[in-house]
Amino acid sequence: MPVAGSDAPVAASGWRRLLVESRRPASIANKPNAHWYVVGTVCVGAFMGQLDASIVVLALPKLYESFHTTLGAVEWVSLAYLLVLVAMVTAVGRFADMVGRKLLYVYGFGIFIIGTALCGLAPSLEWLIVFRVLQGFGAAMLQANSVALIVQAMPREKLGRGIGVQGAAQALGLSLGPALGGFLILLGGWRLIFFVNVPAGILGMTLGWFLLPRSRHLAERQPVDWLGIGYFTAAISGLLLAVSFGDETGWLSSQILLYFVATIVFGALFIHRELKIRAPMMSLAIFKIVQFSAGISSGLLSYLALFGILFVLPFYLKYAGHQNPGQAGVELLLLPLALGITAPFAGNVADRVGAQPLTVGGMALVALSMAAIAVHPVSGPLLLVELALCGVGLGMFTPPNNAAIMGSAPKEDSGMASGILNMTRGMGTSLGVALVGVMYGLAAGTSASHRQTASQSTNGLVASAIFLIVIAIVAAVLAALRGKTHLNTDPTLTAEG
Repeated sequence: MPVAGSDAPVAASGWRRLLVESRRPASIANKPNAHWYVVGTVCVGAFMGQLDASIVVLALPKLYESFHTTLGAVEWVSLAYLLVLVAMVTAVGRFADMVGRKLLYVYGFGIFIIGTALCGLAPSLEWLIVFRVLQGFGAAMLQANSVALIVQAMPREKLGRGIGVQGAAQALGLSLGPALGGFLILLGGWRLIFFVNVPAGILGMTLGWFLLPRSRHLAERQPVDWLGIGYFTAAISGLLLAVSFGDETGWLSSQILLYFVATIVFGALFIHRELKIRAPMMSLAIFKIVQFSAGISSGLLSYLALFGILFVLPFYLKYAGHQNPGQAGVELLLLPLALGITAPFAGNVADRVGAQPLTVGGMALVALSMAAIAVHPVSGPLLLVELALCGVGLGMFTPPNNAAIMGSAPKEDSGMASGILNMTRGMGTSLGVALVGVMYGLAAGTSASHRQTASQSTNGLVASAIFLIVIAIVAAVLAALRGKTHLNTDPTLTAEG
């Protein structure tokens, strides 16, 4: 079987050419800095994915009013996208290992563009949810391959720096989402937040076609594990449904208990199948690599900490700080902006000193900032400093951790590893919102969706911060288990053409 990305001509005619990765122009491939074109192209998708997530959350109240529906129904606009993304990203990454990472990345942009445009044209809430599923599938194709493409293209001594830039693009998208979303909704209504993604998607797809290298070291073509995908999707769906609606419905209600039972049953069926079949959707053997499993576990907890604090602070700033949404949004910008500024520098340093010092130190700084919030929960300049420190800690952690994860994975499984990495981001997001919401509600003595006194809100913030201290410490311990790992990938991963 020929190695994709080699100089050998690829025989294809007619429509089959659409299933073959195109070569980059020689004028691009031969440039000494061609790898940075790859990073820049991938950053377009990374920025859009995070921007779309934060913009849509801001639009939910408008959708609630526009479609005259229930809050539970509107939540499916976010939940449907998240379910598809989390459930499919690993499977798509595995498939990309066999057919080509560039191919799926470029066509992922195409599906994302179509889904986004249809979301903007949706005539009803039901159709909007259907189109969000399509959009989520396109996003899964993008995210499953983003880090793998950087690993394939970057020289080994610059891998941390490249992944750091991608992390900065994600943080920038996340931080600009609320402000840009509010402006677009005021300018043209909720539909405009979807339409704005169309030209950006076309740009990303065009850049991908011309600037991304063809894939190297593809895995052997094998049958798609559809049953494994089905088991995995059912297990993840049960878990996300349970954590999303547990506080609203009651954690011991028959509905939530059924979701948890489904998660356990289908999760067990998935693991049993993946261990037995020859061509699994997710090769569980990869988790035997300590550097990989430690990085994935600590990474999930880091996303839980990030989105947990971003979820709880708006309630505190509203009820205890007496701030309007505009003021709260400006303050919350500090955390992702600090993350985005720190990430490229952390990736650069990690290329020289390895992942362990920065990942352990970064999560220790997150724990310290949460401890400061718990001890002195007062809105004002000190809180801004604490948020910035938390962002710096997460910026120190994320690029080296991601680079170490990808560097520890076998080169033929880089797409699957990238998919697992992005799956943990979605899981961390969901668990962060759900678990911190539970802690906040219990400590405040009321549901986070109801009006609270300043005292109740402060109690909720303190309890949430203490919970996140534990999460950050556990993440630091897991990061330490990887040992003194240097960001060292096989030089044959560097792509040409």
